[in-house]
Amino acid sequence: MVQTGETRRELALDCCLLAGRLMAEGGAETYRVEDTMERMAASQLMPKSHCSVAPTGIMFSPSDELPTRFVRIRSRRTDLKQVALVNAVSRKLVAGSFSLQEAYEELMAIESTHTAFSFRLQIFAAAIGSGCFLLLFGGAWPDVPYAILIGGIGFIVTDRIERLTRIRFFAEFVAAVIIGTLAYTVIFLGFGEELDGIIIGSVMPLVPGLLITNAVRDMMAGHFVSGLSKGAEAFLTAFAIGAGIALVLSF
Repeated sequence: MVQTGETRRELALDCCLLAGRLMAEGGAETYRVEDTMERMAASQLMPKSHCSVAPTGIMFSPSDELPTRFVRIRSRRTDLKQVALVNAVSRKLVAGSFSLQEAYEELMAIESTHTAFSFRLQIFAAAIGSGCFLLLFGGAWPDVPYAILIGGIGFIVTDRIERLTRIRFFAEFVAAVIIGTLAYTVIFLGFGEELDGIIIGSVMPLVPGLLITNAVRDMMAGHFVSGLSKGAEAFLTAFAIGAGIALVLSF
């Protein structure tokens, strides 16, 4: 009986930590991750659990007597669908629609089978987004095709270099240099009309809008460690993009 209780408690801990890690990796806000984990723990007879979420790791204590567990967050991206799927599992577990075993298996399935949109679709979205942002910022219609093309190329370069070097800021810097060079070439050859508009539209898919929003939200909620960490990450990304464009324009 004791063994069964310990096994169930370990499964509940694994379930809470897995849900928190998947949400954090998908770009969920800190308060949402902590709230989800604590609600799931409370539904499994752990009402006095404590949870602390940071961009690089999660610490979770089921009670004052039991040891604290830690899980590392190695990658972060924007995947709101993954956040929504984990949210749905947690709600069903808390409501009693899922047993603990079913919830854990569902989370494992989300981790192993859920993938982001295909890379081609991501490129297409980044390219169309670049053209739309150019118009949104008052750019000229004749520059839209160039912004679409250059924005798509910039997105591809960022992904490939990040896969190769595992350093996202370096990948964003190189992509910004290429975007600036291509935009300048288009204007130099007489095809485009406004250099600024093409550059601004093309770099927008690289701008960490969700990260900035989450940083501000975490700071307002009192999660200063997470807020400052995400703010620093967003600042480094913005600096990499700005430095790449400035390097091209300085010549």
